[in-house]
Amino acid sequence: MQRRTFVTGVAASIALPMARAQASLPTGPIRIVVGFAPGGGTDALARVMAQKLAPLWNTQVIVENKAGASGMIAAEYVARQPSDGTTLHMAHINSHALAPALGMKMGYQPDRDFTPIMLVGVTPNLLICNEAQPAKTVKDLVELCKKNPGKISFGSAGNGSAQHLALEMFKLRAKIDAIHVPYKGSGPMLTDLIGGQIQYSFDTMTAATPHVKSGKAIAFAQTRLKRAKSYPNVPTMHESGFPGFEATTWYGLVGPGKLPTAIAQRMNEDMNKVFAMADVQEKFEQFGAEDGGGSREKFAQFMKDELKTWSKVVKDAGVKVEG
Repeated sequence: MQRRTFVTGVAASIALPMARAQASLPTGPIRIVVGFAPGGGTDALARVMAQKLAPLWNTQVIVENKAGASGMIAAEYVARQPSDGTTLHMAHINSHALAPALGMKMGYQPDRDFTPIMLVGVTPNLLICNEAQPAKTVKDLVELCKKNPGKISFGSAGNGSAQHLALEMFKLRAKIDAIHVPYKGSGPMLTDLIGGQIQYSFDTMTAATPHVKSGKAIAFAQTRLKRAKSYPNVPTMHESGFPGFEATTWYGLVGPGKLPTAIAQRMNEDMNKVFAMADVQEKFEQFGAEDGGGSREKFAQFMKDELKTWSKVVKDAGVKVEG
């Protein structure tokens, strides 16, 4: 009798947490809100994740684009949604590290209004241009900017974006003057770069890769200290005369601030299953998105470290952005 009670108790202790985990996810559609226009890096990675998560969660997983203000519009929107797991956010360095580091006016606090789920990936930015540009090395670009002060244009995904901050770092280190042209995401910016309306960009590797592979854009430098696996022949800025130059872009999944731990943990576990899939690894590698996956705690600490790093960069460089 005692043995039977013991076995039943163990079975119950195992089954109940599993039942809670299985029942914790919403039965209706789940939205992943992206703060940039379709065609950009954040959008591309979100769609890969959504496609794979839908069968695991047995529901529709929809990517919804709310572009503007370097991702802050989408972040504020998600922060105000119910914490029931139906609305998630593809967090981005712009909205969760750079904007607070720059002291921009935000309708949310990254550490209070979001629940970390998982780091999706870290990518370099690629220094790219269209085929018509005369300077296709970092050295030649510096010379071009010095001969044409205030005339060479660089596009970005918006004021205060990762691309913008990479440009500001470059301007300070190279002692050049150049024009910053902000857009509502990488998608429309890349269209204009390829079309010749703007000349250069430090764009995310995720967004730029399809255009580089097609030959419509040319990549001649990348901004992590190490070369990305998918771009072994493109030198880093560190190797191109700017020691220590590092300006990455990162992405992660978060929910509203009061998202129950059980839901966040279940989502984290399922996302790690997705990351273990060979075709997902291949796609992420093509985009240069590396070092994703792991625990919720790892992602939370990562975001804290990024905010600290960029706050120091902004202070030391004296970067100011209105907004």
